[in-house]
Amino acid sequence: MELSNNDWSKILVEALPYFKQWVGKIVVVKYGGNAMLNEELKQAVMEDIVLLNTIGVHVVLVHGGGPEINAMLERVGKESKFVNGLRYTDEETMEIVQMVLTGKLNKDIVGILLQQGGKAVGLSGVDSGLLRARKIDKNGADLGFVGDVTEVHPEIVTSLLNQGFIPVISTVALGEQGDTARYNINADTAAAKIAVALHAEKFVQLTNVPGVLRDVNDPTTLIKRIAREAIPSMIATGIISSGMIPKIECCLEALKGGVPRTHIIDGRVPHSLLIEMFSDRGIGTMLMNE
Repeated sequence: MELSNNDWSKILVEALPYFKQWVGKIVVVKYGGNAMLNEELKQAVMEDIVLLNTIGVHVVLVHGGGPEINAMLERVGKESKFVNGLRYTDEETMEIVQMVLTGKLNKDIVGILLQQGGKAVGLSGVDSGLLRARKIDKNGADLGFVGDVTEVHPEIVTSLLNQGFIPVISTVALGEQGDTARYNINADTAAAKIAVALHAEKFVQLTNVPGVLRDVNDPTTLIKRIAREAIPSMIATGIISSGMIPKIECCLEALKGGVPRTHIIDGRVPHSLLIEMFSDRGIGTMLMNE
């Protein structure tokens, strides 16, 4: 359906206050899932980020890469192993993780942003000591070189934002002082902690679901807003369950750290980021402190 001039004018007028609201603010976007695998969706995400950057929104893009890591492990004949839902990462797997995340994927994303007319720089958590981590002990299970972020040193990211660049961050981290190992970090968790360290105004997770649903089989039961105080009871009653719990926990991490708004939105919807940022209706689920 072709929009009329009147429809277009209404859209632009509705978006204008949001343009003013977000200019100069920091928005951290965690990028992964189908939006990363589907080329058409990938282009739409990059277009959104370049547009935001062009009008003066400071976007930080943090990315994962689980499917690509699995594909590379399969290519070299190494079986993927998971413990309690987390990838077991031995020394050889860690080398592949670092190669895929910081080498191929990070530079592919930077390249697309540049082709779209943006200014982007690729980083990993190792660069300038951005992320420090310690080995995770998950209920006594050995996960190998899987870490939990203990420190974020965001100075390099702040410097790039001040120069108008889009920092694109892959989540490989250095060990703590005296630990020379590299660690594989969950990208959702890392993105939340980066958002806190940067005093971001918004933290957005692009996912493969519409948001938090009262009935996981019915997209029309989307819960659009959730106050932070309501989250424990929603977990206890099962409204928030299974794979949604770690995403919610990352939102809580950001909220507790001072980020005013966090969002879980559907990366399968083209331009979902723009819909969330510049429309009254928004998209997905917003979690907030108030």
